[in-house]
Amino acid sequence: MKYMIMIYGNPANWGHPAFLRTPAAAAMSATEQDQLTAQFAQLMGEIHDSGELVGTEALADPVTTKTVRVQGGLPVTTDGPYLEAKEQLAGYFVVDCESQDRAVEIAARFPNALFGAVEVRPVMDMSRREL
Repeated sequence: MKYMIMIYGNPANWGHPAFLRTPAAAAMSATEQDQLTAQFAQLMGEIHDSGELVGTEALADPVTTKTVRVQGGLPVTTDGPYLEAKEQLAGYFVVDCESQDRAVEIAARFPNALFGAVEVRPVMDMSRREL
């Protein structure tokens, strides 16, 4: 089954990898930061080699966002995400795992989970079996 692992970050310090842009990571030594980067690279290699990694994308700064709504039959756009949150979606990974427990295990190994939220959500197929 496919799962989306969503990485959240604070747009005040936007950049990728998001885990190195947090104040807590900035306070770490260069060696500790290198260890986080190595941990992330090892995880990416593992889920790539196992065939569990389906795809991934990093997202641009939220200030580049357009929010679209249809009002009176016409599209109306506003600049930026329509959120009042400290953390916003920074990027995502899609994995194909045997279970949600395995997807959560993978998500917990992302360095981002040390500094903020990492969300795991099943990806629905057209059969809606996931509900």
